[in-house]
Amino acid sequence: MTKLACISPIDGSVYIERAAATPKEIEQTLARAVSAQQSWKQTSIAERTRICTQMVNAMAGKVDALALELTWQMGRPLRYTPNEITGGFQERARYMIAIAEDALRDVPAAEKGGFTRFIRREPLGVVLTLAPWNYPYLTAVNSIIPAIMAGNTVILKHAQQTLLVAERYAEAFAAAGLPEGVFQYLHLTHADVGNVIRDSRIDFVVFTGSVEGGKAIQQAAAARFTGATLELGGKDPAYVRADANLDHAIENVVDGAFFNSGQSCCGIERVYVHETVYNDFVDGASALVRQYKLGNPLDPETTLGPMVRTRNAEWVRKQIAEALAKGAKALIDPKNFPANAPGTPYLAPQILIDVNHTMRVMREETFGPVMGVMPVKSDADAIRLMNDSDYGLTASVWTTDEAAALSIGEQVNTGTWFMNRCDYLDPALAWTGVKNSGRGCSLSALGYESLTRPKSYHLRIKIE
Repeated sequence: MTKLACISPIDGSVYIERAAATPKEIEQTLARAVSAQQSWKQTSIAERTRICTQMVNAMAGKVDALALELTWQMGRPLRYTPNEITGGFQERARYMIAIAEDALRDVPAAEKGGFTRFIRREPLGVVLTLAPWNYPYLTAVNSIIPAIMAGNTVILKHAQQTLLVAERYAEAFAAAGLPEGVFQYLHLTHADVGNVIRDSRIDFVVFTGSVEGGKAIQQAAAARFTGATLELGGKDPAYVRADANLDHAIENVVDGAFFNSGQSCCGIERVYVHETVYNDFVDGASALVRQYKLGNPLDPETTLGPMVRTRNAEWVRKQIAEALAKGAKALIDPKNFPANAPGTPYLAPQILIDVNHTMRVMREETFGPVMGVMPVKSDADAIRLMNDSDYGLTASVWTTDEAAALSIGEQVNTGTWFMNRCDYLDPALAWTGVKNSGRGCSLSALGYESLTRPKSYHLRIKIE
């Protein structure tokens, strides 16, 4: 029997351990999902709304318990983890529930005498959601709620680091009275994930994770022409213009770079600042970062917890060391963060200047508490550098000129373009990426399109 263990980054202990699903359990789960979908797709949207709303309410009623176990599983400071449920999870879930009826409404064709013509959005069948550990409730809800609201059944496979999240979803749906088989979870090995994707009963896959993981998912799905939405990595840039409200930009860019120890696919990893305000920005950002407290995330005073694993922290340390060897300058002294310790997941935050695009810290995904900052001479200079990346998830501009923000945004290759904010998913807008940041979209009314298929009805009602 294969065991899957969550090793807590807090102290290296085994926080939770579960047996991987057996072939029999996988088979039973798939069979239940197919069977349940036949009746669930006939359930009214009003009833789906009632049940899904009850599920969200059930989750909201356990915020403190969910927050504590989430901190133990992935290391985010306890002062912040409740917000994942009270904030983004509820906002996205309730929004996608509220728009379902309109988003799934029949699309009429223009009137034509003697005919009734329309397009109906039908559920795909069984949706497999593969969710990551860094925002485990938020990333999963993006597909789970709209998939179920659209009449699909869902099987959730969550990251090994956050096994309990899958179980908590199941408990909340059960409390809401969701029929058996409509939502299920499986704790799977990597090999079994591939086998499940290739199973003929899986109709769609939603994956959030690394580029390499996305390639493996797409390859497995391609064996059966199974559709997939892939939200992958990011190397998201921010551009601070000369006319920016500098205090606002400093506070929010720093938060966008270092919140969750930088472990966000849409977190800011590289910053381009107009040369006229560069020194002030760097000084202000450095002063703010020095106020962080790195330590045990259970301590209410801690504002920066450990990274999820030691090997992740070592990858970030390697990027920093390589940049320094190439001439970068570190502005934050790790000695000011006593909890910082090589060989552990506790890593001090860092701001690097004198960086350039020959350095991996400015080109490859870091996914850690590091921010590289470069001066630029013009909007054109910033646009060129922002586009000099294999990724395109989000990008932001910090300015008081909305027209300039729109003009620059039209020239930046990204899925989401922000002005004076960052690191946020608005459920009313499509969440999507370009280049190596993925394919497909979630959230908004458009998010329902990938979870349904169009079926045309062409009814001749008058025969001459």
